[in-house]
Amino acid sequence: MLNSLSGRFLILTIIFVMLAEVLIFVPSVARFREDYMLDRLERAQIASLALLADDMLTSELEKELLENAEVFNVVLRRDEVRQLVLSSPMPRPIEMTVDLRDPGAFVLIRDAMWRLARPENEVIRVIGAPVREAGLLIEVTMDTRPMREAMIEFGIRILILSAVISIFTALLLFIAVRIFLVKPIKRVVGSMQRYASAPEDARRIIQPGAGVTELREAEEALFQLQTDLTHSLKQKERLAQLGGAVAKVSHDLRNILTSAQLFTDRIELSEDPLVSRLAPKLVNSIRRAVSLCESTLAFGRAEEPAPTLAVFQLIDVVSDVLDSERLSEDSRSISFAEDIPAMMSLRADPEQLFRVISNLVRNARQAIASTGQPGEINVRAYEDDEAWWIEISDTGPGLPPKAREHLFTPFQGGARKGGSGLGLAIAAELVRGHGGMLELKKTDDSGTVFAICLPKGDGTL
Repeated sequence: MLNSLSGRFLILTIIFVMLAEVLIFVPSVARFREDYMLDRLERAQIASLALLADDMLTSELEKELLENAEVFNVVLRRDEVRQLVLSSPMPRPIEMTVDLRDPGAFVLIRDAMWRLARPENEVIRVIGAPVREAGLLIEVTMDTRPMREAMIEFGIRILILSAVISIFTALLLFIAVRIFLVKPIKRVVGSMQRYASAPEDARRIIQPGAGVTELREAEEALFQLQTDLTHSLKQKERLAQLGGAVAKVSHDLRNILTSAQLFTDRIELSEDPLVSRLAPKLVNSIRRAVSLCESTLAFGRAEEPAPTLAVFQLIDVVSDVLDSERLSEDSRSISFAEDIPAMMSLRADPEQLFRVISNLVRNARQAIASTGQPGEINVRAYEDDEAWWIEISDTGPGLPPKAREHLFTPFQGGARKGGSGLGLAIAAELVRGHGGMLELKKTDDSGTVFAICLPKGDGTL
């Protein structure tokens, strides 16, 4: 109860209302004290006027008038003459004088609190202005105990009334919070729990309906979040099914290519010069296709094999890549160039690096071919003290916005229309396996540049 939102509102409301009532209580008690003393002055004035009207009053009647006014003495100043009108024996000396002719609010509050804090019965002198201008000044002496008891009784009534108002107000606020806040929040929580039990079920998505603006905004944000999540889950499920199908196809295709590789081994024995020249490239292409199928299966298992590091000349791998791409039908209007030091050697897995460079060059070729315009692809390499750098640049149209947003995400970062994005994702993963990184350095209307960084030394950047 106390940890709930409505319970805490209930407690806070009681506290704040009581605080407000305390702020009202203090000046109210001070005002009551002032009115109490003014009432005694008025009673004393009436008694003194009765005596002035008939100066033959007996001592018993004079005593009764003083007791009725609850004072000991009455002094009335009229026509610049100060006159002791009524008097009785003083039980104690006068402790203090209170002037009510022009009191300040702070003085009244201070004296009232001071009087409540002093339980001793004291005699005080009270000075005020007579009502209806019946003189210049009236002065009485009185006990403080009756006044203090009256102040305490008045204060108790104020506190009881404050408590009743606080509890009543808190209950009303408690009910209002339960209706306008707690119930809609519980509805949102319940909707989240139902959705969490079956997020793929679109019927469990919350339907915004709150009347409070802030809760309505929260429900709309939750609705959008649940809608996007359900869509993503369905897409993930389809991709998982597609991945399973691709894995099966890759498994069967690998077996077929392995059989084809056996036949190409015999073709290499042919004495035909053209066959002898093309057979090694055909063998390498089939071998790489088998390797690609195996890599696809490994990606489906989310475990790309670790690179087998070796020292080799980069020019050989790049030349194989470019020679393969030149055989494509759409490469007739595309020129391929390489800017690689002839003796530049690096330490990496040559097969994996071939796949990375081949993927980037193929993407560049397909991008240029899609424009129907001639273009150029250049592979450049250099090294510094910490790493080897390989840059693949083209003069194509640049990457579309969606490809830039999900560049290395499988099935989302396709660099061309209809592409799956798997190639770039695998390429980035292969480079990370070397401790390096694959990054997009530039893409705009003038072309695209990808950079491969392979660290030297212990294989970390």
